[in-house]
Amino acid sequence: MVNSFIKSRTVMRYLAILSLVALLCSCNAKTKTDEQVKLTPIMEKALFDKQSRFYANFEQFPAERKLLPIGVFDSGTGGLTVLEVMLSLDKMDNITGELVSDGIPDFSGENFQFLGDMANMPYGNYAAEHKEDFFQELVVKDALFLLGDKYYKNPMDKAPEGEKEKVKILVIACNTATAWGLDDIQTMLDQSGTGIKVIGVINAGVNALYSNLIKSNTTESTVGVLATKGTISSNAYERTIRELQPEKKYEGTINVVNHACAGFAESVDQEKDFVNVSLTAPRADYRGPKMGTGDDDIKRELLPVYNFSYADNAILYTKEGDNYTAFQLNSAANYARFHLVTLLEKHRKSGNTVPMKNIILGCTHYPFLLDTLVKAVEELRAYEVNGKHIYNELLAEDLEFIDPALFTAIECYQALRADKNLALRTVDGKVDAYISVPAYGLAPGCTDEAGNLTYDFKYGREYGTEDMTTVFVPISRRYVSKENLNRLEALVPYSYGAISKMME
Repeated sequence: MVNSFIKSRTVMRYLAILSLVALLCSCNAKTKTDEQVKLTPIMEKALFDKQSRFYANFEQFPAERKLLPIGVFDSGTGGLTVLEVMLSLDKMDNITGELVSDGIPDFSGENFQFLGDMANMPYGNYAAEHKEDFFQELVVKDALFLLGDKYYKNPMDKAPEGEKEKVKILVIACNTATAWGLDDIQTMLDQSGTGIKVIGVINAGVNALYSNLIKSNTTESTVGVLATKGTISSNAYERTIRELQPEKKYEGTINVVNHACAGFAESVDQEKDFVNVSLTAPRADYRGPKMGTGDDDIKRELLPVYNFSYADNAILYTKEGDNYTAFQLNSAANYARFHLVTLLEKHRKSGNTVPMKNIILGCTHYPFLLDTLVKAVEELRAYEVNGKHIYNELLAEDLEFIDPALFTAIECYQALRADKNLALRTVDGKVDAYISVPAYGLAPGCTDEAGNLTYDFKYGREYGTEDMTTVFVPISRRYVSKENLNRLEALVPYSYGAISKMME
């Protein structure tokens, strides 16, 4: 009986110890139980697999972070619109933190790291090709690069030998990457125990929308969302609008009209499958909107409404009599016009008569064409059919385009201030910029004549492997077209001035 009692006490003590151990483990930052978190293969490797090339060793992350750079990434150069705002922003009092200008740049003395994942763009096509898992992995890899301290000096190198600083906060300057990858990155960072925060552009854009609606006392409105196919398919904007409405204490009605803009972002970055300024005639490898292709249908009857420019081969076409046998967009401005009209046509045919008050530019590439979009809106207001202005009634008098970049920058500033991680130096900061390029030694057929990944290979890759099909290298004129650089110089001068120093 005594022995039974002792055994019973021993078992109870053992079970108590096990319970205590389990409790302590549950408090550990790096816990990987299914009940708590769901980790994808790349997240598992980053957190736990020391043999993986993607292991992040977060335990070695610097404790002192004020002077570390801010990390910003996008699929291409569109994310420079966010960086541009951050480099020039003066919306805060740097002493009090209040939302009021003090004549001093808010990010004064901050260093930045910018990553453009150009080899793997366009991001919006991964969902369309049913490669969501692979795409989510790509986004996490972008984050891991900025959180790491190595880069490839040359794509032919066998290993990343360049050394860089780790970043103190992540800004996802890409709507599609935010829609599909923000939650994974946040989960990984929560598990890492580093306390590093990640900011996404979608919440920022929706915050801007509510700020506009509340400020103008609007009780019912229609908001248009122009975004990539990947962002629209995720339903991220409409879902976030609905989720944040109670928090914003907005009691009005919001009608949402979504439009997936095929090829718009790609045209801004001069992707050859969508825009090729050297061509004078239609080509077989064109992947942009066409006549008779569903949501991407260029409608013959709407050609006067689009008001396309035909100068400098901005439209490539062939005709037999009065009929077009081929019709291809070949300029970013024409892509902008097409997608704006398509958005308004969706609104017109919906039966909703509430004018569109805001249009969210749900891709960081689209603000590059803001002047074109504004001009097109005014043309549409004046457009007549049988003496009736059929589009003017769909457009609010005070219609505004929303660029989420401003609110993204403010959110980043506030997060750094809350963590006491603002540099607030009087010296000028710098920008280190990196882009992705195809890895050296890929099998024949994986790259085209220009050295870029072929479409079929790019969207045919599988997730969960250790394969390195692209690598991150310092930005160079070798990898960015002259047309793209000229556009950046004109539209994002602060960013261009900073990154051009790396290309001298």
